Amino acid sequence: MSLAASSTHLSEPNILVVGTGDTKSDELQFMAGIIRDAGGRPVMIDVSILSDPPYKPDYSRHDIAMSAGTSIEEIIDSGDENSAMALMSDGAAALVGTLHATGKADGVIILGGSMGTDLALDVAAALPLGVPKFVVSTIAYSHLVPPERIAPDLMMILWAGGLYGLNGICRAVLSQACGAVVGAARASVKPAADRPLIGMTSLGSSCLKYMKHLKPELEKRGYDVAVFHSTGMGGRAFEAIAAQKGFAAVFDFCMQEVVNHQNGTVVTSGPDRMENAGRRGIPQIVAPGATDMVDLPAWQPLPAALSDRPYHAHNRLIGSVTTSPDGRRATAALIGEKLGRTQAPVALLLPLKGVQEWDQPGEPLHDPEGLAVFTEAMRLAVPASVALHEVDAHINSSEFSTKALTVFDTWVSEGIIPEGRP
Repeated sequence: MSLAASSTHLSEPNILVVGTGDTKSDELQFMAGIIRDAGGRPVMIDVSILSDPPYKPDYSRHDIAMSAGTSIEEIIDSGDENSAMALMSDGAAALVGTLHATGKADGVIILGGSMGTDLALDVAAALPLGVPKFVVSTIAYSHLVPPERIAPDLMMILWAGGLYGLNGICRAVLSQACGAVVGAARASVKPAADRPLIGMTSLGSSCLKYMKHLKPELEKRGYDVAVFHSTGMGGRAFEAIAAQKGFAAVFDFCMQEVVNHQNGTVVTSGPDRMENAGRRGIPQIVAPGATDMVDLPAWQPLPAALSDRPYHAHNRLIGSVTTSPDGRRATAALIGEKLGRTQAPVALLLPLKGVQEWDQPGEPLHDPEGLAVFTEAMRLAVPASVALHEVDAHINSSEFSTKALTVFDTWVSEGIIPEGRP
């Protein structure tokens, strides 16, 4: 999969409109009208449970139940509203996936409160990267939405003032969302398979710098390179694409989100960070970039467990604290555990002179004792199935990047990674 392709410029894209028509008929029909006016074709998908809507949808709640391998009566009798909606989510996701596979879905917009948003996340995840996905939700941007359930290219808007019935605010929000999804479907550049895609993780370009050397070198070899910013949602996008087997190989050199999740901060990409590439058999070259730090919201008080550690506010949104020696031992153990579960070759590059820009001599986070503790713990934690390469250099050095390319080129010559296409 490559991120370079041509726009399809669809003249009348099919936009799936998903919602509970029995309770949100006015809103959904208003959305259908906006989509038509914007040049799209609304395809109405009803995910109601208890009754049919006052309009005839293109796909009814009975069709949804059938796609889930059951009947609407069995869904109603399944136990409670949670179990019933979970089954409807399964059916809606299956139906939407089928519609896309048969060329009948160019974009999707889903409307809902917390219950509808739960379903919406499954529906959006059923569509590949490049298909516009818009969720209108009463809990948009909320911490109620776990990062591991967010599709990598999901768009959300808060359904302000829209809990019950249409009004001026609600119409403004719904019309924006409908216009956005139609416009996205008409202008979307779909990923193409012209060159193998390499996934790479980093943390800005000041903290970790290796991509400045690696990206052009990999492109010379005929690969497309996507670099993900490991501040929670970047790692989530990386993991979602890996779960779809979207990478030919990964350079997972920033593991800081693993440390964040381990320490309970909201700057997380979910519990499965560093797991999906291995689960899907994607070759991995990994390194413990920025594993000495925990990122936290700068607008919240520091957790008591970290309040005595050196702290730096990167901006008004995010700040970092360094971890203790015991914390670094725990991180090394967790990394080793995750790497031991992989189903493909893994090489761990262990930089002996530092794992991020500010831990070097003269920098504010220089901590040679902590680095030594982590390095030794990492040596002990690496499973036998992982090739360990110690690099007597800093992670931001040219020596580190050269070693990464050496491992990569060897794997290409051995057929572990597919050859590039210049």
